[in-house]
Amino acid sequence: MTTAGAAAPHRTPAELQLGGVESENHPWKIRLVDHPKRYESAYFRAAKKTVHKILAEMSDDDLPYGTRPSGTQHWEMHHGGSLWVKGESGWRMYRARVGIEWSMQFCAEPSRVDRLRRDAAELVDAFPLTLPALAALGYEEAADLLRTPVTDADGVERWTDCLFNSSVPMSHGNHQGVLPQVPGEHHYPWPVKGADFVRYEDFELWVTLPDGTHGAVAPVDRRGSGDGHVRLVHVPEESEAAAAFVAAQEQGKMAVLPPNSSVALQAFARQIEPERRTATGPLVTSSRRTRAPRRASGRPR
Repeated sequence: MTTAGAAAPHRTPAELQLGGVESENHPWKIRLVDHPKRYESAYFRAAKKTVHKILAEMSDDDLPYGTRPSGTQHWEMHHGGSLWVKGESGWRMYRARVGIEWSMQFCAEPSRVDRLRRDAAELVDAFPLTLPALAALGYEEAADLLRTPVTDADGVERWTDCLFNSSVPMSHGNHQGVLPQVPGEHHYPWPVKGADFVRYEDFELWVTLPDGTHGAVAPVDRRGSGDGHVRLVHVPEESEAAAAFVAAQEQGKMAVLPPNSSVALQAFARQIEPERRTATGPLVTSSRRTRAPRRASGRPR
């Protein structure tokens, strides 16, 4: 449960007013420069080619995250720690301890990256069908990747762009999207974003807060309980709700909104009748839920 960005020590609005004028003793500056030209390494091209072959073999129900792209859409490969293995029932992808985003390789310490390699090797060894299947797809370097210790920057680069780190297949939205459209993993905390792939379709995880900022909520009880309260689980730092959210975290409490709040009504909009002014009450039928309007700020697909 986080606010976006690193939180400063909590001070209430009243405390800020009592102190009079606020100023910074150490001003900072940001310089905008051109982004270095991004290139695809041979390691990444080989990994992408292979994972596209793997995805073509998988059924829609077995895809890791979301639906298969259609039309002009295409898979984007997220450097998220993609441990691909093949078992008796086909291909599966597990997530590594951590994934190394492309830009993060430049601060990655080789021995720590090597731990990720050893983890991957142990998992793949438990699925003996994997390496022969990858070789059959043309990814013959898999065995060498898993057996070669990472000791320097070249090794870090190779691991960063290999199949076992760089190939988490996602839509553009789930990968890099920003609210109010689709929240992407790059911009929202994974403990919250991950719920997008397990939540009920008729529960709105991402909501518009009263001040117009966007956050995320969770129910406080199981489905069908009739409890319409919702718990804030993500609030942007600039939101008016951030101070209360941080205070709750510091005290080991939950920040909970009432069932008649606009936030709770958004979250449960497709589980309640349109005329209801509270999210508390019985769950409506599935036929009603399919007719309910979706929130104006958009929802993850």
